[in-house]
Amino acid sequence: MGEISKWLTHDDQKDLFEVIVAVALNLLFLVLITLLLWSLNRPGLAFSLAKGYGLLWIVTWVSAALLNVAQRLFRVNIYDHGNAYVVSNLVVSCLLQSAWSVFAAIMVHRFTTGVLIWVIVILYTVGALSCFTAYLAVSSFFQGQIYRLVSLPLALIIFIIVSVVL
Repeated sequence: MGEISKWLTHDDQKDLFEVIVAVALNLLFLVLITLLLWSLNRPGLAFSLAKGYGLLWIVTWVSAALLNVAQRLFRVNIYDHGNAYVVSNLVVSCLLQSAWSVFAAIMVHRFTTGVLIWVIVILYTVGALSCFTAYLAVSSFFQGQIYRLVSLPLALIIFIIVSVVL
């Protein structure tokens, strides 16, 4: 076990380590909110978020791969065309984060009908925390500081706006 942890924490494996930590935190979050939402008689929201996370991981993986192919095709890299590289990664990461925020707000809204106000507050808190957990998933692929600084506030702002509009 010690050899695996040494290998995983080596600088060459930083990307893999980020993904493993994000997956573990996503799973932990899902287990905890499932227990919470089950006690509130709203396990359907946890199931919907779990399906959404599965789709988010697939879409993030595919988007990162396609973006990588496009960047190689057009010879966009951090050294030669730094602005294009950063902006393209920023656009994709923010789109993924925004899509999750809209999804989370819609899912939470669907489960708030006919419940007490304190349950609604808990459900919207779960939705906001799901945006943070989705941020961990997306930022495990887009690890630059600028992506992390922009995408989390954007995700929370979009979650709040969509929640208010609904």
